[in-house]
Amino acid sequence: MPAMRRNVMWKGWAAAAAVAWAAQSAMAAVPLPALGANPAEVSVSGLSAGGFMAVQLHVAYSATFKRGAGVVAGGPYYCAEGSVLNATGRCMTHSTSIPVSTLVSTTNSWAASGAIDPVSNLTGSKVYLFSGTSDNTVKQAVMDDLKTYYQSFVPTANTVYKNNIGAGHAMVTDDYGGACSTTAAPYINNCGFDLAGDILQHLYGPLNARNNGTLGGTFTEFNQGEFAGGSGMAATGWLYTPAACAAGSGNSCRVHLVLHGCKQNYTDVSDQYVKKTGYNRWADTNNIILVYPQTSTAATNSCWDWWGYGSVNYAKKSGPQMAALKAMMSRLTSGGGGGGSTLPAPTGVGTSGATASSMVIGWAGVTGATGYNVYRGGSKVNASAVTGTSYTDTGLAASTSYSWTVAALDASSAEGAMSSAATGTTTAGGGGTGGTCFTASNYTHTMAGRAYALYGLTYAYGSGQSMGLWNIYVTTTLKQTGTNYYVVGTC
Repeated sequence: MPAMRRNVMWKGWAAAAAVAWAAQSAMAAVPLPALGANPAEVSVSGLSAGGFMAVQLHVAYSATFKRGAGVVAGGPYYCAEGSVLNATGRCMTHSTSIPVSTLVSTTNSWAASGAIDPVSNLTGSKVYLFSGTSDNTVKQAVMDDLKTYYQSFVPTANTVYKNNIGAGHAMVTDDYGGACSTTAAPYINNCGFDLAGDILQHLYGPLNARNNGTLGGTFTEFNQGEFAGGSGMAATGWLYTPAACAAGSGNSCRVHLVLHGCKQNYTDVSDQYVKKTGYNRWADTNNIILVYPQTSTAATNSCWDWWGYGSVNYAKKSGPQMAALKAMMSRLTSGGGGGGSTLPAPTGVGTSGATASSMVIGWAGVTGATGYNVYRGGSKVNASAVTGTSYTDTGLAASTSYSWTVAALDASSAEGAMSSAATGTTTAGGGGTGGTCFTASNYTHTMAGRAYALYGLTYAYGSGQSMGLWNIYVTTTLKQTGTNYYVVGTC
């Protein structure tokens, strides 16, 4: 068999195997539990792409991430402004200046329109910033600009900026990883400094001593599919639950979301980011539930979306990854004595009647319910209570998968338990057979705004599908199936 043919067959087999493995993992994983954690004690931290994503979540969902954010090698909110060239340039190498004042104005404008939560929420939160002096991937000048950005919203007394350790581009620990100044997989460096502990103690105040022995809590692989529906996220994520929180301590438990960087998801580095970055031993003795969501290898370099590879709304509450991560927080803070209704979760939730821009969600009625709320990716979509047992969600993108859940309301308008998720995919734009096709070089596609380039490769906007090398020689046909949504194909 010719070598090229063998290679093609191997790649095809490997791709099929990966899809089958992901599907099997999702089926084996358990639903993320409703643990009744305190909704006022939710925070987030992340490294690199996870750091940029942590800023996005903190700013856009400031009513959720009330405790604040820890940012390691990240940058200002909406730094890339939807451009991969900005992302790899000013937002990483600081090759040009970052327009901090413009980003502050955008933040205020989006908050006024409701695209993100009110900026007034940020006043009571805390921010921890870390930048290594040997980090040449995200320069300290970028983190300096992040500090300046936050000064418009967060009191100076609530901000810590640690920038005097000779760390490379990595998550820093005091006992695990590579040499401190290196930048290499798995991007966890031993610098003799407990960064996870420093972050958590700034966000939450004085904590009990960490557990340096055998942990008493539980690691659980949970199903991300009900929240994400693709969007560059893996089929499963990881949860660490201290024993006291699993036993139902209700509002005494906190939630901290931990976001890995590029090339650091479970497929890339196994469980090293989940188990070796230092968070779990602090969580174990301080009733902190830790969530480790995962990107998929289908995401560009396994990164979180902080420049718009998957959605033009990537930094807003409506961004697919943003909404999915917020929905996880909503699940963990629901149930278990959280003060809500005792109504059971609606059953039989399903989707039907798909069009290019809408979907009908239906469910079985709940006895005692006076109405229902419908959530898409964790964000409520109905303006007023739904009195029937179906709802038509509109304003969707063509050829896109979404996830919906439903909660019943009692006579006091308090929500009962959240239903299991139902997923559905909208039809293609243009009547289903077409959409508009564009055939051009990959370079031309990027210049026309139909695709973006990253590390020499080209990806279609919206779908994120790989188009091959970024140059004038590779020709690709892209089909537009929705607003700023393109797929590789023909009409």
